Amino acid sequence: MKPKKSPSLGLAGRNLVLDTDLSPAEASSLLAVAARIRKQPARYRSALSGRFLALLFEKPSLRTRVTFEVAMKSLGGDSLFLDFRGESIGQREPVADVARNLGRWVHAIAARTFRHSTVEQLAASASIPVINALSDRVHPCQALADMLTLQDVFGRLKGLHLAYVGDGNNVAHSLLLAGSQLGVHVSVATPPSYEPDPEIVSKAQAIGARSGSKIRVLNDPKIAVAGAHAVYTDVWTSMGSEKESEVRRRKFAAFRVTRKLFAEARKDAIFLHCLPAHRGEEVEAEVLESDRSRVLDQAENRLHAQKALLWLLLSGRTPATRSAR
Repeated sequence: MKPKKSPSLGLAGRNLVLDTDLSPAEASSLLAVAARIRKQPARYRSALSGRFLALLFEKPSLRTRVTFEVAMKSLGGDSLFLDFRGESIGQREPVADVARNLGRWVHAIAARTFRHSTVEQLAASASIPVINALSDRVHPCQALADMLTLQDVFGRLKGLHLAYVGDGNNVAHSLLLAGSQLGVHVSVATPPSYEPDPEIVSKAQAIGARSGSKIRVLNDPKIAVAGAHAVYTDVWTSMGSEKESEVRRRKFAAFRVTRKLFAEARKDAIFLHCLPAHRGEEVEAEVLESDRSRVLDQAENRLHAQKALLWLLLSGRTPATRSAR
């Protein structure tokens, strides 16, 4: 049986650079498609036959690379890994040239970069969809998987309370944007001077005013976690900021997700982490390994959310070639 035709979401050929490149309705529909593909994967095994995805990675990866590669192969397509870990995209030739050349050979680009501007340049120059597979500003694919996980556990998203404790980094930014779009109340607790970007916070609050989502930025983790459905954390030092590790360990010590802090959340609360995790640093091992931890469900849902994203962006597309030479 063939998969249902791609819903008329207007996603074909689009980019996902920021979480808000998807409207609230589109994000919600994408999660529904992800759940459907997860339930009936065999129906989609030829959905992207003949399609190719270029993976441009400046950073090491386990979950992002594997889930994108498996997603493409399980949908009947394939992927090519371009290793930029030894040099930045645009170092050997302009980013625009990279994008325009790839547009002649493949059907989409997923880029995992240090600078968000690199993803923006790829999207501005490419004739094919560009997916932000992580940048220093946002991590939209992770947030989609996180929202899918919350929906799986609680059966809904609207009205849930997600508490994020730690660094106001790219993951925090995407949780603010995706959560506000889908009606999730998001509380972010960071040490002073490590809050998320005010521009992102303001944007999330504006979206939340329409969706009913309450957005809070605090410096007290206990207040943030109180009554939460989910408690989320991430590493204190992101890739590229390793020189700050020792300073951050001191400043973030009170922001470790311990059993005591986790107990401030609801009794049915779950623990989330985008991984990799540093046990004993941002989270106690007892919390990470507890039966209320859903970190492996999150990791699995990266695969399903990205399958849905790729199918919606590429279904029915033809190679972006011009006249034969």
